[in-house]
Amino acid sequence: MSASIPSSTSPATAAVTDEAGRIALLYALQLLDTAPEPVFDRVTRLASRLLGVPVTLFSLVDRDRQWFKSRVGIDVPETPRAISFCSHAIEQREPLVVNDATRDSRFADNPLVRGDMQVRFYAGVPIRSLDGHAIGTLCALDTRPRELAADELAAFQDLAVIVADEVHRRELLARARDHLQVADAAIRSTEARLRSIFELASFGIALIDAGSGEWLTVNSAACAILGYTEEQFRRLTFRQITHPDDVADDVALVRDLLAGNITQFERQKRYLRHDGSAAWVHTNVSLKRDDAGKPEYFIVAVIDIGARKQAEHELAALHAQLEARVDDRTRALVDANRHLTEAIGRQQQAEAALRTREAELSSILEYANDAYIGLDEQGRVSAWNRQAEHTFGWTAAEADGKPLEELIIPADFRDRHAQGLARYLATGVARVLGKRLELPARRKDGSQLTVEIRIHANDIDGRRTFSAFLHDISARKAAEARREHDIRHDPLTGLLNRRALEELLPQAQSRSQRHGIGFALLFIDLDGFKAVNDRLGHDAGDALLCEVGRRLRASVRQNDSVVRLAGDEFIVVLEGQPYTMAQARTVAAKLIAALAQPVAVTGTVKETVQVGASIGIALHGAGTAQAPGELLREADRQMYLAKEAGRGSIRPDEV
Repeated sequence: MSASIPSSTSPATAAVTDEAGRIALLYALQLLDTAPEPVFDRVTRLASRLLGVPVTLFSLVDRDRQWFKSRVGIDVPETPRAISFCSHAIEQREPLVVNDATRDSRFADNPLVRGDMQVRFYAGVPIRSLDGHAIGTLCALDTRPRELAADELAAFQDLAVIVADEVHRRELLARARDHLQVADAAIRSTEARLRSIFELASFGIALIDAGSGEWLTVNSAACAILGYTEEQFRRLTFRQITHPDDVADDVALVRDLLAGNITQFERQKRYLRHDGSAAWVHTNVSLKRDDAGKPEYFIVAVIDIGARKQAEHELAALHAQLEARVDDRTRALVDANRHLTEAIGRQQQAEAALRTREAELSSILEYANDAYIGLDEQGRVSAWNRQAEHTFGWTAAEADGKPLEELIIPADFRDRHAQGLARYLATGVARVLGKRLELPARRKDGSQLTVEIRIHANDIDGRRTFSAFLHDISARKAAEARREHDIRHDPLTGLLNRRALEELLPQAQSRSQRHGIGFALLFIDLDGFKAVNDRLGHDAGDALLCEVGRRLRASVRQNDSVVRLAGDEFIVVLEGQPYTMAQARTVAAKLIAALAQPVAVTGTVKETVQVGASIGIALHGAGTAQAPGELLREADRQMYLAKEAGRGSIRPDEV
């Protein structure tokens, strides 16, 4: 089996994961950083005995680490996620089985394989939630290569099902707790609202016993209207405080309500206040029955209409006076009609001027150099000028009435746009209004562009609208990107230049400190380049340098960096694993071998040339406080020692 082909029984198809949802669920389950539990420890112990492996784990894969909820045969509670086997296991549907990690291209250089742990065999079964999120694995490790029999793998999967069932049980318990909390909060909120309505209502509300007619409870407004305290109400019936002339009609309506002939009734009547005076009220009475249909109590709403009744009496008295004034008012109305006609004429003139102004503004917006987009309160397009059609590819007819996010906002920004609009409509607080912003956008054909945008909010008669002016700045941004690329790259070879190296080294030191692994810096000087350049000319020398840059780039990994420092001097920064001097020398020897291959160049004639290289190495340890310049000078010094030792040398010697 080739070392580049994974020695695994798992299928190649990986499971699609929602990483944000997976991490949220992992924290919601409250398993991380908790004490060991027998329910999981029994499974890992049984798995260790079943498979005959020294290490078994129930691993939870966090954002940047894997933490062991249960572990057998290992003391450390967690390891970085970047080097974990389990990160690969949770990305696929079936178990991940690695028979020999040294022959698997994904893990051959892994610190867990090359380091003290000496991991050779790995088997991991994803532990998934009810919704399919893989929160971790049940995994087994051994320091020797091995293969799992089909029945061993099946038994191991059965143990993983036990772990998953326990996780599902806790997930269901968490959901049940959430549902109970939501329901309890809803009940309390409803009761509070009903109590507030009852107590704070501006009209009277009372409950009256359907059998005895006694007042069960009344609110403050009812007490204020009739002058009784709540305790005094409870010692009375509704008949006792109803005006004698209105009792018969009340009794008849209540009888119909109890018989089910009507569902509620309204009437105007008189109650007797505590001081004996009559109080005109408008009542609305309905009946509450129990589940069996038996009458329980009446719900009575009482509105004080004494002022209305007084007003009706006073209005009747005024009616006669008003009739006497009709003639005077008629003459006044004639005069008012004349003034109104004059006012209408002035208004029509103002409206005509406004229409003219609106036409001018519409013409300006329609032919403006910037795209103009009008939006209503829901963020739907209400205006779309010709420049908007040209910039984004949608016609005005196509854009009209559609949400802006469906037309020009990239998918990654749509949620942010919707949240910002909702926040502004709810609070009046906006982060983008009135500012000049540079944002990504998309055209109808799906192509991307960058626009400079200014958005203004308008509040007209209590209705909010938005006006946006957009200018395509894609060409300018592309030119800026090209300038930025040219600043940091060598124009001949396309490699990073000295300025980029000055930025790169501090960043590499920060990554080294963050991940706890060092890196290596290789200082490369070509042997024999000057002779080629002098003999064949600068064009041939430039062609040779370009080929050297291509070979250097092709000989290192994607996360390594290649820099042309000056002339025929190059720098290679090796990152991503804890490099020893022996490993760095191995890479240096590979580079020398690649550069030693003949190169076909064209000078005065086309011919094949050959150059060599001398390489000096400097190592940066993860905990080393070393200035970037010192690291570069050390590599330069070692390169000169290599030069003195002869062509194709590497310094320092391996120790």
